[in-house]
Amino acid sequence: MRRALTHCAQTLGTAVTGPEVWGWHGRTLSSSVQHPERGSCWLRLLSAPADKANGKLWEGNREAAALFDGHVHKPLLYDAAEAKSGGNAYLAELHQYTAEPVTSADSVMHTDPEPPRAWWDSLRRDLEYVSGVSTDRVAVRQEWVDRSVPRFLNMPAPRITDWTTAHGDLHTANLTNGTPYLLDWEGFGKAPAGYDAAMLLAYSLPAPGFAQRVRETFPVLKTEAGRVAQIIVLTELLQSASRGDHPELVPALRDLAAELA
Repeated sequence: MRRALTHCAQTLGTAVTGPEVWGWHGRTLSSSVQHPERGSCWLRLLSAPADKANGKLWEGNREAAALFDGHVHKPLLYDAAEAKSGGNAYLAELHQYTAEPVTSADSVMHTDPEPPRAWWDSLRRDLEYVSGVSTDRVAVRQEWVDRSVPRFLNMPAPRITDWTTAHGDLHTANLTNGTPYLLDWEGFGKAPAGYDAAMLLAYSLPAPGFAQRVRETFPVLKTEAGRVAQIIVLTELLQSASRGDHPELVPALRDLAAELA
């Protein structure tokens, strides 16, 4: 990963300047870089086995750039380069640099920040724009819902009747604390209405004040469509927890599931 990052940085005409930032389970490696014309930029390297270097996650940020750059608050995508080595493929993406730190270092909100109203208003407007953009990409599939909700929540699977486009991975580690900028778009696609709000709420349950602001900002959560979205998100996070991710979140997820049943 380090060699690939250095190689791709040179291919894109940049020099690595910042410390390493490793992503979830080591799938990504990122760093600030210096470009001769654009100045400070952010270089993100994604790795995958060479025979799996395609599909939704591989193409997500580039497809999101085509649809959303200049329309919502997200770092612009400037350029990209690919490399292969030892049976692995690497995708390096050169993004606009933002000096704003993320709202939390972890996807689960363990503290209880109080972003100003302008932060919430900006986030709501951006998600409204995203929801109205047409795409063939799919973030949630009804077939998965039918299999997984009974397994993890012991309740009948809901039918998704209201589809919109979603960021697909909305939590405070993907939101900067100033503007906010929305980061990491690789999973965007069609999802049930209210999916992004439901995801942000679920990850924020340990911070009751922030979670309440999520509910106030996104009234869709109080509708039947929002209830369906929350059930689906809870199922996703419980499945993830069954694999060892964020076990501390499980009690709060199950408490919310009981309220929605």
